[in-house]
Amino acid sequence: MRVYLDMCCLKRPFDDQTQPRAHVESEAVLSILAAGPDQVEFIRVRAHHLENEQNPDGGRAARVREWLASGPLSEVDDSLLAQRTAELMALGFKNFDAFHLASSELMSADDFVTCDDRLLAAARRHATVLKVRVIDPVALLRELFP
Repeated sequence: MRVYLDMCCLKRPFDDQTQPRAHVESEAVLSILAAGPDQVEFIRVRAHHLENEQNPDGGRAARVREWLASGPLSEVDDSLLAQRTAELMALGFKNFDAFHLASSELMSADDFVTCDDRLLAAARRHATVLKVRVIDPVALLRELFP
């Protein structure tokens, strides 16, 4: 299974763990990250690096940078990426959300994983035009480890 984790997933383990939802989602993300290569192939693209470099929390950015460096960076055709990002933005997806979704589609991800409720809702509204399934980490974890 080819999985694209968006930045909110990668940063979730660094959120306030006294919040039940953040804790549950953190555990799900960490469990997905720990899945073996026979279960999950992670996609890492330039969009991850670009957004991570805008993170004002240097420690959090460094930890995410370590994960990004732990696997190969996939190359995406820039013209196709720009076109698909623009199409997704025209549907109402925010800049980086559209950029990440387009990247995941062009890399043939099976699943785009996010903790962002707004993004999940927008993806549900536009599911028929998306080329990737958008899912939250807890739901994906239930599928990986039933």
